[in-house]
Amino acid sequence: MSKTIDFYYDYASPASYLAWTQIYKIAEKHGATVVRKPALLGGIFKSAGNQAPMNVPAKGRWLNQDIQRFVERYGIDFKMNSAFPINTIYLMRGALYARREGFIEAYDKACFEAIWVNDKNMGDPAVVTQVMLDAGLDPKGIGASMQDPEIKKELFEVTAEAVDNGLFGMPAFIVDGVLHWGQDRMDFVEEAIS
Repeated sequence: MSKTIDFYYDYASPASYLAWTQIYKIAEKHGATVVRKPALLGGIFKSAGNQAPMNVPAKGRWLNQDIQRFVERYGIDFKMNSAFPINTIYLMRGALYARREGFIEAYDKACFEAIWVNDKNMGDPAVVTQVMLDAGLDPKGIGASMQDPEIKKELFEVTAEAVDNGLFGMPAFIVDGVLHWGQDRMDFVEEAIS
């Protein structure tokens, strides 16, 4: 029977980007299904009493080096965003709209690559509009969704669900009720779905 991987992520997280570049390959290799769970990393940090690694200078320096090691291992493009940290609340609302409307794959690609490959400030609405246009997506519909009360409520609920499931950071994966945190733990995810 095919396994399911709940993938919690936020575009604000470089580790979520790294995970995004790999998790679908792992799932496809084992016939698993990935359920995308866009949520707010800041809300999870607040609920868990955690903070961004970049707020701890020694950890931030180490993380930058560690990210580079994984970029080389995965053979992917990556550039630390010059606008980091980016407030992604509107982007994450857009993700839930994109998931609902069936174009989440294209939306994830547009957002992750804009931030972590092309150094775009996705906290700037004009930049977001251009990125969506370049990706062939409808910026008006996406923009309207970012103010939709139902979408706002859904983002709150998915984030609360993440906290209820024990998340304290992102990316995170849940397989058979077991939490695996961090893109560097995808080997455990792969074992769990094999």
